[in-house]
Amino acid sequence: MKIILILLPVAALVCGAFTGNLTEVSGAVLDGAGNAVTLAISLCGIMCLWSGIMKVAEECGAVRLMSAVLSPVVSLLFRGLKKGGRAAQLIAMNLSANILGLGNATTPLGIQAMEAIRQEEATGSGEASDNMIMLTVLNTASLQLIPATAAALRSAHGAERPMDILPCVWIVSAYAVTAAVLSAKVISWFSKRREKRRGNN
Repeated sequence: MKIILILLPVAALVCGAFTGNLTEVSGAVLDGAGNAVTLAISLCGIMCLWSGIMKVAEECGAVRLMSAVLSPVVSLLFRGLKKGGRAAQLIAMNLSANILGLGNATTPLGIQAMEAIRQEEATGSGEASDNMIMLTVLNTASLQLIPATAAALRSAHGAERPMDILPCVWIVSAYAVTAAVLSAKVISWFSKRREKRRGNN
């Protein structure tokens, strides 16, 4: 990946030199850097606002309440984990933080949940278990009630109502999560079936 990131700008400069557009390429690089800084500064205010609101929700117990609501879902998706155990609780809190858009809270909770799964399963194989893969899938294709980042980007680009995308975001996110979970379950089933055949042979 590092090599690719180095080669891309070098290739752009070489192509610009050969086509006689080196000045335009240099100007585009400088303009892009300036636009990136401007966009980052414009996002700060909106992201700070939503982070503050979500922090209040976390402190007042809304996240823990949602974790309790998600416990049956965790038991259904994560087979073999102790009900009400530390791993299940951390997974529920991680999913709750994702749903509420608590980006800063999801990463440490996800790491703790992954470690708790590893300790509870204690396979010692060094490979990711089905529950670890499921947690990764849910964090990658998570359902968000409040897409603060997308709303901030829309607001920075002049959208009058940045939150009017909520219904579309919910529908697309629901489809994405469903497809991701089903894919993980199907792949896990095929993998176990193949291992069983190898064991019989």
